[in-house]
Amino acid sequence: MPVPDKSVMRGLLRAFYWCDESLQRSLAAAGWPSLSRTQSIIMVTLSDRITRPSDLARAIGVSRQAIQRTLVEMEQEGLIHMVPDPKDGRAKIVQPSTDGRGIYQAALRTIALMEQELERRFGKKAMNDLRQILYADWGPITVQTKVRKRPPRAAGESGKGSRWRKSNL
Repeated sequence: MPVPDKSVMRGLLRAFYWCDESLQRSLAAAGWPSLSRTQSIIMVTLSDRITRPSDLARAIGVSRQAIQRTLVEMEQEGLIHMVPDPKDGRAKIVQPSTDGRGIYQAALRTIALMEQELERRFGKKAMNDLRQILYADWGPITVQTKVRKRPPRAAGESGKGSRWRKSNL
């Protein structure tokens, strides 16, 4: 069953890509190095004061291993520092480096300007409605429970290494 052209999910993804691309191009125009989408999301998420790697992973929906790899890359690129958590010496927290703070501040200014532009394009009421919907309590995650059949295997396909396992049915 195909997703309708005007589905909410498709619209949210389209809006996200528009925001990220606008942010990336604005940072590049200001002379900042380009960031990967994950790095960009991490920098924006830091503005929510989410600084522990495990909390960052949960907030952006990636594994702890994936966030750790990206944080190591970002530290090597001079965007962040991993420092001991003052509340828990066993844990680390993420802080923007000097360059990272510059990108971080430029990103926050760009996001504010993007929102002003969207308000100019769509109106104040539409932006307030959008914020109200996006920050509403959407309730628990929904899970599709309808059982689906395994797709037929192509000729010569052994099934080893297949993503279709009993747990997927």
